[in-house]
Amino acid sequence: MRIEAILSTHVHADHRSGERALAEATGAPIYYHRSAEIGYAFTPLDDDAEVSLGNVVVRAMHTPGHTPESVSYLVTDRSRAQEPWMVFTGDTLFVGDVGRPDLGGEQAAAALFASLHDKLLVLPDYVEVYPAHISGSPCGRAMSGKPSSTIGFERRHNEALLASDRETFVRGISAFVPPKPPDFAETIRWNRGGPPEALRE
Repeated sequence: MRIEAILSTHVHADHRSGERALAEATGAPIYYHRSAEIGYAFTPLDDDAEVSLGNVVVRAMHTPGHTPESVSYLVTDRSRAQEPWMVFTGDTLFVGDVGRPDLGGEQAAAALFASLHDKLLVLPDYVEVYPAHISGSPCGRAMSGKPSSTIGFERRHNEALLASDRETFVRGISAFVPPKPPDFAETIRWNRGGPPEALRE
């Protein structure tokens, strides 16, 4: 097999990403949403842009909220069907929870509500959900240890999605936010391509 594309959902704050090393080793392009503020070369994606990998097509869905550049990736395997099969939701939608919007306050929380209700929850019930984290990560509040779910199950049983209006959602999601990950500012700086001298290897 050959790695042909590296698709990032957003700039992470809880770990150093290995995407630059992977790109150097494979020659594969790194994809981000066009709005990503990073200091190295990447292939920009707009909302609804597609990356074709043979029979598999990946469609970018701009889902800001956790971060402004957050993207979810909707995957269709056209050798099986024309309908989407799964969605990689990054830190926007978890199993049992949603991403933390504290980096942008109430405006980010409102954007997260729109991303969830206007982009992800309108997908068919059977679409499989694969988030970036499971329980134990500081990127959410009450996420499950289960690594995957479906849109239909999360729509029915994810407590963070039960608020029917934006104002209630914003109040609820802002009421309790876990502490930021240790060294999160330095980690973001590293992942954006500008590590401080102390982190240079």
